[in-house]
Amino acid sequence: MKKILNDPADYVDEMLEGFTAAHPEFYAQPERRVIARPQGATKGKVGIVTGGGSGHLPVFTGYVGPGFLDACAIGDVFASPSAEQMASAIRHADGGAGVLRLYGNYGGDVMNFDMAGEMVEMENDIATSTVLLADDIVSAPKEEAAKRRGVAGMIYAFKIAGACADTKADLAEVTRVSQKAADACRSIGMALTPCIVPQAGKANFELGENEMEMGMGIHGEPGIWRDALRPADQIVDEMIDRILADHSFAEGDRLSVLVNSLGATPLEELYIMYRRVRQRFADIGAEIVMPLVGRYATSMEMTGATITTIALDDELERYLKAPAACAYWRVG
Repeated sequence: MKKILNDPADYVDEMLEGFTAAHPEFYAQPERRVIARPQGATKGKVGIVTGGGSGHLPVFTGYVGPGFLDACAIGDVFASPSAEQMASAIRHADGGAGVLRLYGNYGGDVMNFDMAGEMVEMENDIATSTVLLADDIVSAPKEEAAKRRGVAGMIYAFKIAGACADTKADLAEVTRVSQKAADACRSIGMALTPCIVPQAGKANFELGENEMEMGMGIHGEPGIWRDALRPADQIVDEMIDRILADHSFAEGDRLSVLVNSLGATPLEELYIMYRRVRQRFADIGAEIVMPLVGRYATSMEMTGATITTIALDDELERYLKAPAACAYWRVG
């Protein structure tokens, strides 16, 4: 294992120390493993919180900022934060108008955020609601979509939820819009190499030198097939075909597309992929709005990529284009 670290047990806390020191205009750590905006909660605005394991930067903590999230609880690498850490994040996000819990559909996160919601409702009289991201189309069939994992579609939901909350909409309205954004997202991933969790010190799965796997999860969850590496256009075509089989687009439709590096895939290769994505939707007659190409939701140093689409209507597009800023994404 080759990694730049000190004691693997200090990996997350030392990362957060450097993270907040590098970007003090966006991030503060008011409590251990809780990231919040440095100026605190905005009075009268619905707070947006998320949470999840480390190892996915910029998700989750990176999207705390104006027009995005208000606070985030962060766990060990690929491990859920505790219920108490999530409750602390909710308290730091609370501006008196309630707090939306917006996070990926993973068992530990769901259990602990449910407990956190009960804690703050009883102890602090904070109203909360929940929207789960379940955009990974290969993790469960369409008729069982509620069981799917949440992956890079979270980026779009964070942006749209944050923009809606900035209008001072109430908790029910922010929850409705956020759920609408979550429901409009479809994602699929592929991997060429595994990643190494610092505390484990070894690859989290094995993949042959000339192999790829389609449908991998961001923690190395098994995909749907493993075979010889294929040309870029062929890989993208299958990913888009599977997305279109789950959510069709027609001539005149508008959407945004995220082509995301899982950590080690360079921008050059992402642009080769986006070139083909654009061709596919141009063939349909659908228009791509605000495409995103880069490193938005990673899995340590895993080589591979995810493609996410979000179908837009006037409301979602307006919130997607609203001003927002964090260290990793600025709009307007």
